[in-house]
Amino acid sequence: MAIDYHANPDDYRHLLRRLQPGDRLLLAPGDYLQGLPLHHLSGRAGQPIVIESGNPTARPRFIARPRVNTVSLVDVRYVSVRDLELDGQNQPVDAVKAEGHSRFADFITLERLYIHDYAASQQNVGISTKCPAFGWVVKDNRIERVGTGMYFGDADGSDAFVSGVIESNRISHTLGYSLQIKHQKIRAAEYADRHDTVIRYNVFSKQGAPAGAQPRPNVLLGHLPLTGVGSADRYLVYGNLFWHNLGEALLQAEGRVAVYDNLFVNRSGDAIHIQPHNDVPRDMAIFSNTVLASGEGIRVRRAGNAAYRQHVIGNVVAAAIPFQGGEAAHNLALAYRADCLSNSLSGLNPCLLAGHPSPRRLPDALVRELAVYPDWQSAGLPDGNPTPGARLPAALVRTVGAAP
Repeated sequence: MAIDYHANPDDYRHLLRRLQPGDRLLLAPGDYLQGLPLHHLSGRAGQPIVIESGNPTARPRFIARPRVNTVSLVDVRYVSVRDLELDGQNQPVDAVKAEGHSRFADFITLERLYIHDYAASQQNVGISTKCPAFGWVVKDNRIERVGTGMYFGDADGSDAFVSGVIESNRISHTLGYSLQIKHQKIRAAEYADRHDTVIRYNVFSKQGAPAGAQPRPNVLLGHLPLTGVGSADRYLVYGNLFWHNLGEALLQAEGRVAVYDNLFVNRSGDAIHIQPHNDVPRDMAIFSNTVLASGEGIRVRRAGNAAYRQHVIGNVVAAAIPFQGGEAAHNLALAYRADCLSNSLSGLNPCLLAGHPSPRRLPDALVRELAVYPDWQSAGLPDGNPTPGARLPAALVRTVGAAP
């Protein structure tokens, strides 16, 4: 029988050891100084172990300690952590980390966390995995003033991050990446089915990056396994706002990626770079995005293998150099419009298109081809086929209101 345990800063670590599938640990408001070690805990599907605020209007505050990651995950499954504040106080540690010595960290949910001031260096991360991680949901978190917002996987391509959902997070003021998912060399045989990782309705902002910020893309996606298990996986990147970057592109990707219905805005440079990193771009679909960039809009460096195709379809791009490379069709190339930066997000498309003939609607056959992608804008359109450019997701409007 599931139990609700009520805890405070004095007794919570003792109660952690009791938690069984379905149990909840409800934390009282206050400052927690001894971290949150989630080690050797296993819930079950439909019965996760939950650690959360007992009062969502008054988050418990976990204050970082030297040499220890604030929320430490080791050999855990079906664990949810919600409604906490993690205050790094610029200690050289991570806020949430699936530790490198862990054998697994599967079916983890991180929701409505406020993570801030983990910025001793770019190596300090808001949310990080350094062990095999499957089925994570990272949702509705606010992450600011950190070295790197989220970093999944390991630098050598080991410790795969598989079948994640990264949704409705707001990441800002990072020294390095807002989000990086490392390339993957191999995948465990237990993950033999195809697994897509979904990145949707987030704000990735490097506007006003702090002193010492590194020239890193807002988001960098490495390739998935090149052969065998996992080689058919994809990243689905849709409904996001990519907002300004002084020294790099907003998005850099290789491998198999679909990028659609996003807004890319960069007053200081480039928007989208599809290019080799640890391998090469493979099958890519870049469609129905709106881009405003003072440099390059969408640049595709071909894989060098005719078996792979990079489609660039139905985008509205206002940039100094709107398009380079890829198999392009039904796009609208416009001049860069700095005056449109002052518009609300919902007014960006109308501002860019002002003074131009109304763009043609996409052909029926193309709409049927693109409609297989989850949540694409064509679903339920009352007025026929869509035109080029992003249809601003209502979820994103609710998240940010106006531009950050």
